[in-house]
Amino acid sequence: MNWIQALILAIIEGLTEFLPVSSTGHMIIGSSLMGIASDPFVKVFTVAIQFGAILSVVVLYWKRFFQRLDFYYKLFVAFLPAVFFGLLFKKVIDQLLENIVVVALALIAGGVVFLFLDQLFLRRNSDDDSNIQNSDNLSYGKALRIGLFQVIAMVPGVSRSAATIIGGLTQRLSPTAAAEFSFFLAVPTMFAATCKSLWDYTKEGALQFSQQEIGLLLLGNVVAFLVAWFAIKSFIRFLTTHGFKVFGYYRIATGALLLLLWYLGWFEGVQVGDF
Repeated sequence: MNWIQALILAIIEGLTEFLPVSSTGHMIIGSSLMGIASDPFVKVFTVAIQFGAILSVVVLYWKRFFQRLDFYYKLFVAFLPAVFFGLLFKKVIDQLLENIVVVALALIAGGVVFLFLDQLFLRRNSDDDSNIQNSDNLSYGKALRIGLFQVIAMVPGVSRSAATIIGGLTQRLSPTAAAEFSFFLAVPTMFAATCKSLWDYTKEGALQFSQQEIGLLLLGNVVAFLVAWFAIKSFIRFLTTHGFKVFGYYRIATGALLLLLWYLGWFEGVQVGDF
């Protein structure tokens, strides 16, 4: 991996991690088109730069992270289903993670859902005073149910952000509140997943970096942080004026591109689980 390739992957991570478009699918496309998907360091790099993206949420919403303890309790409750089902169905998930077609079909199916999301939730509840405008007012029961939606994102290509935002809408959160809680829930979820992946790589002896690789990791985290900061702020503004439909079209187009590249043989020897 060179510096330009690291920069491109970091931009992809920052742009897609918190948007409902599946960062997994985009990382696959980006690294495969650059011909570096099978590089062992690239596999570590794509995991490690998630720290930068996570940090952007903490910094951007630092006041929310340093107030009441029940904020953390609710995040913990929402986080638990992913831990439980992740351990319970680990073998099944690992099998799904090896299938490019699963990612593509999940992107397309999620895209179809997003085409009708505004009509299903936003219009119906636009004048409903019972909508929760601030995720701080979320009950523990609703937090748990949103966490159950996050379990669906264990299917690669579904998108963790997409699943949790939809989960929030079903619990009568406003679009903004649903998106923000999705950002908050990403912090413990991504942190745990990143630590687990890095631990696995450590056991395989893959965490022995050269001086250049350390520089690439620093660059990746800084860029992922800055781009994710921009993406989060832009997404909230975009959501309040345009809704979700454009993400539906985008997901369908991305899924179709993945299927085309798979058909053309771009992903021979590449496993989705690497990302």
